[in-house]
Amino acid sequence: MITLEDIHKSFGDNHVLQGVSITVPEGGVTALIGASGSGKSTLLRCVNLLEMPQSGKVRIDDAAIEFTPGGKVGQDAILALRRKTGMVFQNFQLFPHLTALENVMEGLLVVLKWPREQARQRALELLDKVGMTAKADAWPSSLSGGQQQRVAIARALAPAPKVLLCDEPTSALDPQLAGEVVEVLAQLAREGTTMLMATHDLRLAATIASNVVFLEGGEVVETGSGVAVFHQPRDPRTKRFVSTLTAQVSGL
Repeated sequence: MITLEDIHKSFGDNHVLQGVSITVPEGGVTALIGASGSGKSTLLRCVNLLEMPQSGKVRIDDAAIEFTPGGKVGQDAILALRRKTGMVFQNFQLFPHLTALENVMEGLLVVLKWPREQARQRALELLDKVGMTAKADAWPSSLSGGQQQRVAIARALAPAPKVLLCDEPTSALDPQLAGEVVEVLAQLAREGTTMLMATHDLRLAATIASNVVFLEGGEVVETGSGVAVFHQPRDPRTKRFVSTLTAQVSGL
């Protein structure tokens, strides 16, 4: 489904990603975990090219781009890859002048050129999926953070992407509101939605991730099933990281 091969990314002298290679299986949830500055959010953003790698290869389904130092990538290739993804941001990023329903419809109308009624029906179906039907006509400013994030998830799902990318989807929420979002993501996971998420919330990762990638210093330290990484980590660095944060994870 998704393969990242030898991804390098620097910001000035800061070599954030140092030859990262991972595979994201179809129909599963892969969590990128690690301390702040480990490169997990940068790696996630390289998948849909919100950040451009200096070198390496990104493949999603039948769309692939190879990056070389100093090389240029055509806009058509970038758009072809981005159309395979839906993105859920840390801070929701809903359009404040549009209702919840209109936010979900917007990409279908503007980008995909769907007829308005078709877009409206799709948006209503997705708002129902995330438990937000009753707030379809509400403005973002009247919604709680958890409600806004649920609308943002519906918006990301609207064009039926191959993979849902989630960048710290619960970090801006208090524990109660985060629980609402975790349940929505868990339901999507049960339905077989392919997801790749960067998160420091080990409770979220342990709840829904079938695969976990632990990053440190821009390198992959350990990969494996959620059970293996959280309960039987092989690398001492993984063990130290998980042990300092186990209080976040219920039952760990």
